[in-house]
Amino acid sequence: MISSLPSVLGTDPSSCILDAFRIAIAKRVSDALPPLTLEQAYTGVDYGKKGVDFTVALPRFRLPGKPNDLAQKVTSDFQPDDFISSITHDRQFLHFQLNTASLIREVLNQIHTLTYDSPTGNASYGTNTSGAGKKLVIEYSSPNIAKSFHVGHLRSTIIGAFLDNLYKACGWEVISLNYLGDWGTQFGMITTGFEKYGSQKELEKDAIKHLYDVYVKVSKDADSDPNVKLEAAKWFKRMEDGDESALANWRVWREMSVKKYTEEYERLNVSFKVYTGESEVGKEWQDRALERLEAMGLISDADGAKLVDLERWKLGKAVLRKANGTSIYLTRDLGGAIERWEKYHFDKMIYVVASQQDLHLSQFFKMLSLMDFPWADRLEHVNYGLVLGMSTRKGTAVFLDQIIREASSVMHEQMKRNEVKYNNIEDPEMVAREVGITGIKIQDMAAKRVNNYTFNWDRMLSFEGDTGPYLQYAHVRLTSMERKNPELIPLPPPSQIDTSSLASSQHARDIAILLGSYPDVVKTALKTHEPSGVVTFAFRLAHAISSAWETLIVKGEEDTEKARARLWLYLCARDVLGAAMRLLSIRPLERM
Repeated sequence: MISSLPSVLGTDPSSCILDAFRIAIAKRVSDALPPLTLEQAYTGVDYGKKGVDFTVALPRFRLPGKPNDLAQKVTSDFQPDDFISSITHDRQFLHFQLNTASLIREVLNQIHTLTYDSPTGNASYGTNTSGAGKKLVIEYSSPNIAKSFHVGHLRSTIIGAFLDNLYKACGWEVISLNYLGDWGTQFGMITTGFEKYGSQKELEKDAIKHLYDVYVKVSKDADSDPNVKLEAAKWFKRMEDGDESALANWRVWREMSVKKYTEEYERLNVSFKVYTGESEVGKEWQDRALERLEAMGLISDADGAKLVDLERWKLGKAVLRKANGTSIYLTRDLGGAIERWEKYHFDKMIYVVASQQDLHLSQFFKMLSLMDFPWADRLEHVNYGLVLGMSTRKGTAVFLDQIIREASSVMHEQMKRNEVKYNNIEDPEMVAREVGITGIKIQDMAAKRVNNYTFNWDRMLSFEGDTGPYLQYAHVRLTSMERKNPELIPLPPPSQIDTSSLASSQHARDIAILLGSYPDVVKTALKTHEPSGVVTFAFRLAHAISSAWETLIVKGEEDTEKARARLWLYLCARDVLGAAMRLLSIRPLERM
């Protein structure tokens, strides 16, 4: 069927079957309206509004003649075919309905082929090769060692992990960096405080928490005793100067913290190619950056500190080096970017950082472009809003592991209420944790990332409405279809499943067109860097399936052909819902 179509640049019906249907529509329009080319017509084929598959707005082609006459040319000798069943003319628009039987069969065939017989051996439905041969460096999460892993880092981690997966799904080579806040005067503070408040035993138990506790105590001392800060600054100066005795403890603390963080990330289903940090940015690159800005006459001196003047671009003034000669993180960011270019020669580098840092990132990017680095325009800031009101239910300080523990325990309590189901779960604690984490992630990614949102425990862990637990439940229910219908398993190969009975069901049609749109959802997300589009898709799919359960029954359907076709539809829906969840860094569950 597809082989009869001409090809259009930028489309790939072998990975997105709806491209084939759009080409068929574009061909019909361009054939009827010369000199309109097939490519031009294709760009005008959009998803229709409710109840319409695809719509073409005729005025966008700027053709001579009235829209009514143009529409008449397209519709006059229309005959339904394998692709299009009807065309309706509505003012300036042409609405196209697809051939339901072909749509359902082709969508299910493609999902099955790319999930189970993919050339790469990995399930690849929804992926594309648009980024083949390109390299992305992405920096996200980036917590500070010895400070709590707070909510801002959680958002960066969730959004960053999504982008990491998304670029891989579009064929890019991805180098994910966790750029730790492992340098700076706070380490002088901790070194000063550790002599007084440190405990080797507590350090080994939980390095992150213990170093944080020491930092809090010594900071309190510093409020009443100015000498504490002076002492801390001296320690940090010694570290910057490479004094081994000042660095020894710091090295141990850093290593222990990274180990602890790696465990936390594993729970979140996140992993990094490289753990790096401010401490690893070579002094040579920082000095080079300063020299270059100085040579361009952009550096001024203020009481011994070095400032760069960006007023001309409405970006204010930025401090590059403190009066005592120690670096600050803007200098380290400049040095770090130069180093990364030397090491990776990336096609794009993304920083996933809160929108509160918009000015900092703008200053940093501006300086690199003023320094005439040809790659400066390859840097991109993906920002996000704040999480408001996130704390444990008791309202205490926020460590990530406290939030995860609490989400898990609330879920665990809920699960225990259904004793029969609970007893069937092999590892209820793991399931409770995964559902809890899904709740946290979905609440975070459901709205546009630049919006602030209020963290709401009850809503996040509810099974009602558009929540993480609801998505997991939808996946579990689809997965249970095989267990509940053993007499239909294994299904015969797709060529032997008769899907014609599904063509009369509006529910089956709704599910099929949604499933067919998934590759488009992925491509759109790559353009917008918004996880919310993928979340919305997952909920729309879950709702469409939920509406179908009552009428498209499998268990209790006497006609085996019908039961098989329906089961196949549900299993394809499971595979696509699972793929969307994995793209969002969520582990889909099979029982709960």
